[in-house]
Amino acid sequence: MNSYLASSIKQFEYYKSLGDKTLSQLTFKELKKEFEDDSNSISIIIKHIVGNMLSRWTNFLTEDGEKEWRQRDEEFVDSFHSKEELLNAWNKGWDCLFTAIKPLKDEDLERIIYIRNQGHTVVEAINRQMMHYAYHVGQIVFLGKLLKGKDWQTLSIAKGKSKDYNQEKFAKDKGKRHFTEDL
Repeated sequence: MNSYLASSIKQFEYYKSLGDKTLSQLTFKELKKEFEDDSNSISIIIKHIVGNMLSRWTNFLTEDGEKEWRQRDEEFVDSFHSKEELLNAWNKGWDCLFTAIKPLKDEDLERIIYIRNQGHTVVEAINRQMMHYAYHVGQIVFLGKLLKGKDWQTLSIAKGKSKDYNQEKFAKDKGKRHFTEDL
């Protein structure tokens, strides 16, 4: 498989894992907490990401990425009734994305697809969505950290542990590997 596609899949898997690890630390009540009126709770951010994923990746090679059935404004109204429902939606969105990109071949990368009638190569569309999801997953992680406070379980190098982390990394032989392989 093209190294770009393999790397993109690993990056998407990494961002999903950050979300998964955050969601596992939070109660349903915490997932629904808005810090200010008209701010987005984690629940709302997830509803938006899922709506985007389903629209962008369903039949993405043959249909516009902004589907007629998408109700984007409704994505910002919290309607989840349980954490299980929220997690099912979260996984449905990611499954849609992975189902769309895992079978891609090198020759697909320069194909033109459309989002709101704007042409993108498949590479550009993947990059656009990866950055969009990274942006929102970062929000989810940040809000999760605020909600948990001192009980937060870090998802990266813990404060004060950079030296230990680097020592472990430099103790290994040089070699090509994706940074997520050691997480």
